Amino acid sequence: MKLYFSPGACSLAPHALLIEIGRPFDLIKVDTSKGLTSQGERFSDITPKGAVPLLELDNGERLSEGVVICQYLCDQAGRTDLMPAAGTMARYRVMEWQNYITSELHKSFAPLFNGQASADTKALFAAQLQRKFAWVSAQLADRPYLTGDTYTAADAYLFVVASWATYVQLDLSAHTHLLAFMDRVKARPAMHAAMKSEGLLQ
Repeated sequence: MKLYFSPGACSLAPHALLIEIGRPFDLIKVDTSKGLTSQGERFSDITPKGAVPLLELDNGERLSEGVVICQYLCDQAGRTDLMPAAGTMARYRVMEWQNYITSELHKSFAPLFNGQASADTKALFAAQLQRKFAWVSAQLADRPYLTGDTYTAADAYLFVVASWATYVQLDLSAHTHLLAFMDRVKARPAMHAAMKSEGLLQ
């Protein structure tokens, strides 16, 4: 398998999960600002979406969208701890969180990374994110992970998205349960290894 990634982007979640499940893979770095891979290929020739993550399977088929890639990897590995079995309520709970993170948190960061967005626009989205993270933190008050005692693909995704706060000066210090969650996930060997591989750790 090949995983196309950009350091610290949402591709960090499937990167960590690939390590978690012990699946051999090659990493291909993408400079999304230039649209080029580390091998000098135009990324738009590989995927018209031009976005990471992108997973290339052993047969050459390619799969996009981080949440789907994570579900695929866990299913292929038979890791029902990371992604519960199809048809179970436990799986729908993980998917429920994945959908929330995608639609309510991930996309809300876009204006904060946009150099052309006005200060008022950024302030609006920052305030919305603070409210949403406050709610997420409250859900973690009585459990170590989003759906309970077991670490899942949704937890990897939340960790990555919440870590972006550092890059846009979004202060999450008031959300103590979320911060404790971040420490737990960062301490996982697979996440630590993925972050180190992407140059995100000293």
